[in-house]
Amino acid sequence: MATGIRDKVVILGMGCTKFGERWEAGAEELMVEAFEEAMADAGIERNQIEAAWLGSAFVNYNLGRSAVPMSVSLRLPEIPVTRVENYCASGTESFRGACYAVASGAYDIALAMGVEKLKDTGYGGLPALGSMDGPKWMTASASTAPGGFAQLASAYAAKFGVPMEDLKRAIAHVSWKSHQNGTLNPKAHLRNAVSMEQILAAPIVAYPLGLFDCCGVSDGAACAVVTTPEIARSMGKQDLVAVKALQIAVTSGSEVGHNSWDGHHFVTAASCSKKAYKEAGITNPREELSMMEVHDCFSITELVTMEDLYISERGEAWKDALEGFYDRDGKVPCQIDGGLKCFGHPIGASGLRMMYEMYNQLLGRAGQRQLANPRFGLTHNLGGRPTENVCSVGIVGRYGE
Repeated sequence: MATGIRDKVVILGMGCTKFGERWEAGAEELMVEAFEEAMADAGIERNQIEAAWLGSAFVNYNLGRSAVPMSVSLRLPEIPVTRVENYCASGTESFRGACYAVASGAYDIALAMGVEKLKDTGYGGLPALGSMDGPKWMTASASTAPGGFAQLASAYAAKFGVPMEDLKRAIAHVSWKSHQNGTLNPKAHLRNAVSMEQILAAPIVAYPLGLFDCCGVSDGAACAVVTTPEIARSMGKQDLVAVKALQIAVTSGSEVGHNSWDGHHFVTAASCSKKAYKEAGITNPREELSMMEVHDCFSITELVTMEDLYISERGEAWKDALEGFYDRDGKVPCQIDGGLKCFGHPIGASGLRMMYEMYNQLLGRAGQRQLANPRFGLTHNLGGRPTENVCSVGIVGRYGE
């Protein structure tokens, strides 16, 4: 009977570029930057990597459809290299491939990379016809991401009878918290503190979402090297960050196939997180999780995700947000590095960037934003729209705990 990969894989090293408008670097240079940090952290040589995965969402920009550009850029030694794409969850998909390969025993050491180079293409987060593979709702000019996620807010307010002004304040607090955290992160795209007053007074993009409730688009790359605990120990590594769970759920189409879904949350996230907790042995996430990085493409997304992750009760996440439950000094800090909102969102790199923060927090390397003795960290990576999407949930912690 399958039991998952809990404690079968550890992270040997990680690297992440500074996110932002990286005009001076192409996708290749960004991958090299993240790779060199990960390799130095892992303490291994290039020829010890036995297989690699590349996550990148946009096929007509960056690197094209194959994994060859990464293999060439990193001078990988004629090993298997696989390119994967799963919308905004492409980075976590890359990590999943590397982790499963090691857990299966197929390889001893594997590499996962996520990258996106979008700023100098003119892409600003709104649809561009033909920019991604997939159904036309992802690319049609009449469909926008802010519009789709704004409907999520309206549905949530209607479902639970939350006055829209109260929900707007809760959404604004989510954004405010991320900006506060982003000021402490030297690799973040946006590092300026923003007041609640500024957020609430900002221009509306798609009601009720204002300018500061929407994440921007960034350039960047993130990388992980994974292996088994036994191999890591043989290399002299003592403090090991282990993968406790790694789950993914892809929409069945039920959200748009019939009217049982009312649009106030993500079906995939609720399903995926339940499986991840079972794999990790977590029974009470509100009490057991130490920290999270979730997919805050829009601040309302983060808010409803707290309920899909079974941390806030249904209809209560907006209250928890306003009460500071998810602030850096709250019970379960979320977006400690600034999240997509402030660290940035190079689409193919975001899932690995989330894992990078959890990894550094567990090793006590997070500098000014370091949390006190974290035990379990969760990442939640979402791709697509509320109507049809893919969701991945990862949980990491210290090996053996």
